[in-house]
Amino acid sequence: MTSLTEIQKAELIDQALSVGFDVARIAPADFGDLPGVRLEQFLEADLHGDMDWLENRKEWRKNPTNLWEEAKSALVLGLNYGPDTDPRALSDYADKGIVSVYARGKDYHEVVKKRLKRIARWIVAEHGADVKVFVDTAPVMEKPLAAAAGIGWQGKHTNLLSRDFGSWLFLGVILITADIPADAPSTGDCGSCTACLDACPTDAFLAPYQLDARRCISYLTIETRLHIPREMRGLIGNRIYGCDDCLAACPWNKFAQVSNEIAFAAKEALIAPDLADLAVLEDAEFRSLFSGSAVKRLGRNRFIRNVMVAIGNSSNHDYLPVIKDRLRDPSVQVRLAAVWALGQIVSLAEFAAFSAELEADETDPGILEEWRLSRKDLEDE
Repeated sequence: MTSLTEIQKAELIDQALSVGFDVARIAPADFGDLPGVRLEQFLEADLHGDMDWLENRKEWRKNPTNLWEEAKSALVLGLNYGPDTDPRALSDYADKGIVSVYARGKDYHEVVKKRLKRIARWIVAEHGADVKVFVDTAPVMEKPLAAAAGIGWQGKHTNLLSRDFGSWLFLGVILITADIPADAPSTGDCGSCTACLDACPTDAFLAPYQLDARRCISYLTIETRLHIPREMRGLIGNRIYGCDDCLAACPWNKFAQVSNEIAFAAKEALIAPDLADLAVLEDAEFRSLFSGSAVKRLGRNRFIRNVMVAIGNSSNHDYLPVIKDRLRDPSVQVRLAAVWALGQIVSLAEFAAFSAELEADETDPGILEEWRLSRKDLEDE
């Protein structure tokens, strides 16, 4: 088995920093049983919603050595994406859509993976060890590894916190068959602070360190492939892709730094996009606007679903023409969200007029039920 000295480890860290990462540290590949136990509890409680990919490869996720038995060390890397403004600022502008900070620039998966591969090639050439690289689409839990490496600790919102970068680090991992001296784990903690929990618009935290993903806006607007539950729509506000509220609320962000990574600079069109412009996007226009962005992976239909929910939350009658157009959208998800949005901004008489014109042509039972429930809500007001 290959082993690296402290000097060789220092050279490896320097190499990682030289390709553009902001922090690089070493952890044992085996991070123990606790993260796997917590994952099992999360899944058994059905808190993951329809993220069945978590269940499908859970044994691999429970420990990196379950995924790759030969791995001895993990090089954990962080890339700062700190924003230059408070991502919650747009919540007071109901005509604008909020896109999570991480998705406003270039897709971080591509940026991080390219740099991981450069380091991996260097490790193989210099030390002859075998390596595997991972971004967050792979069945590796990066946050427990990052905590074990001393990059930060998992806060009460379950995300990683750093003394140097606050809430804003993308993580990448290289598993290595070489035995490398490990860094000390993080000693940080959140004390009695509950700012992140208190900031959640949907009360998604059951307790500190316990997230019900089914209530999380990031899950509702990105992960779920289904209709957004009726009882959650009004809580989403104008967030159309993800949510940064719990991250932005953390007091540790007073030490955060604005990212100097050009790839993560926000596209002008995504800083404060008009809901009216987004609602009329067809597939080709959606793909063009979000080319190179993580948003593109969501797909046009789910994205417009989110936009229609935000329009419904605006209570702005001026959106009526665009809602009417989306009531005839080819996508079932979009049509259902449009029915709900209609019920949020019109009177009972107006809703009945639209219903008489459009409901008779609808065949999807879920949308027909949405017409009924929305009408009932208006009748009960």
